[in-house]
Order: sequence, then structure tokens, then C-alpha cells
Amino acid sequence: MSESSPAARLQQLFEGRRLTPTQRRIAHSMVRRAGDVPFLSSVELAELAGVSQPSVTRFAVALGFDGYPALRKHLREVAPAESVPGGGGEADAYNEYQQAVLGEIENLRHLAELLADPGPVERAGRLLAASRPLPVLGLRAASSQARGFGYFAAKVHPDVRVLDEGGSMLHDRIDAARRAGATALICFALPRYPKEVVDALAYSREQGLTVVAVADSAFAPVAGHSDLLIPAAVGTGLAFDTACAPMLLGRVLLEAMCDDLPDAQARLEEFDARAAARGLFAE
Repeated sequence: MSESSPAARLQQLFEGRRLTPTQRRIAHSMVRRAGDVPFLSSVELAELAGVSQPSVTRFAVALGFDGYPALRKHLREVAPAESVPGGGGEADAYNEYQQAVLGEIENLRHLAELLADPGPVERAGRLLAASRPLPVLGLRAASSQARGFGYFAAKVHPDVRVLDEGGSMLHDRIDAARRAGATALICFALPRYPKEVVDALAYSREQGLTVVAVADSAFAPVAGHSDLLIPAAVGTGLAFDTACAPMLLGRVLLEAMCDDLPDAQARLEEFDARAAARGLFAE
């Protein structure tokens, strides 16, 4: 993420701070609405984060400011001119559907900035390629991300196990993967975060698995139970969240994993040959 982006500046402001769960929720909301935050009142920010107004004040003090007005003044001073409401005048010309699309484009731009440092993705790729089997966890809203990742990963990885259902069997399936030789687990965690996912990641680490997480924020509840978390924001402009950036990040991780699987290309070519022989796809 570029140091000049509003989200990056907010991340730097929060780095190294010991925040309570409520304060992490406020920080998470601020990052998601990084361009608007310098111009929100404490009451508006509290409503955005779903917390009380005094919680916002305590949050500002925890960051080293005298109160929320001082925090907002600081954010306004470092905000780029284009983020000032009304500065461009173009946003008002778009309807709500267009604004949702533009919001996702901004999320993808932030992801591109984050990937300027390929180190975390390359490390994740090595971890995932080396794990045999490879458990892929995603529940509720994130289940489609897990299934999509698992579908493509299975074409190049010899043993992929998608964990997309919760319940009492989830820990059993993690145990089975660990006994079979798994060394890492990848988790897709999107709002609202099921408590089962947090518990499953804590359990996975207790069993010795290295956890790679894709979440919509570095302040997501799964952060404390992840060895490597790579954030990709979700869109919030519609009634239901949109997850273009997490999906694309999943494909990027697949690419990095392929780079560490020496027989990945051969497996893909073998699949293509079998698909052609079976007439699997319409021309």
C-alpha cells in the first residue's frame, strides 16, 4: 500500500498501538472509509463503527491526542486535496450502483499498492505449496472465496481440502489434515466474522499449523490468530458486501503458490488434455 494513500497513513497511525477490541473496530472502520474519516464528527464515526461516542473519544486519546477534535485536525492536515468532500464534484454525478463499482476500483487500487512489496505473497506461496495436504478455510460470507481458491488450487496442488462448513466436525477435519501432514492452512475471513473461524484458527495454531489469512483489514478479529495476514478490503456500498479485492488476492496467492510447485505447469497441461479428450467444455 502506497505511503501516500489515506488508508496507508491510517495504518501507520495505528501501528504498534495496543488497542482494545472496541478500538480495533473503530480503527477498522476508519481504514475502510479512509477518504471520508477526516470529515466525520465523533458521533458519525461512532455510528459508522457501531460503538458509543465516548468510545471514539477514548480511542483518540489512546492514539496520543487530546481528544477526537485533535485527531480529526491531524487527519485533515495530512489528507490530500482530492479527498476533500466536494473537491472534485464528480462523485455526485454517479448513481449508487456506479459508486459501488468505483468503490471496488479504489479497493483494487489499494491492493495494487500493497502488492508493490511482493514479499508477503511470495512467503505465503511457499508455505501453501509446501503443505501436504493444504486446508482452505472459509465460512459463511467467505465460503465462496474458499471454494473458488480450492477449485483452482486442486488443479496444481496434490491434496487440497476445503473447509467451508462449521459445526462440531470442523476441528476434526483440522485434526485429520494435521495428521496427514499439513503444515499450513489458508483462511478467508470476511465480515461478519463467524466466531467459529476465530476459534478454528486458534485451534489450528495450537496444533502446529502456520495460518495464512486473507481478511478485509489488518484489524480483523482473525489477526491475532494468524501468522501471516494479507488485507484486501471489501466494498460496502450495497446492501451486501462485495469482495472483488479478496477474490483477486486469492488468485495472486495461487500464482505465488504455482511458482513454488515445480510440476504445476505439467499438471495444468495434463488437465487440459483430459478435458479435451472428455469434451468437457463447450467450444
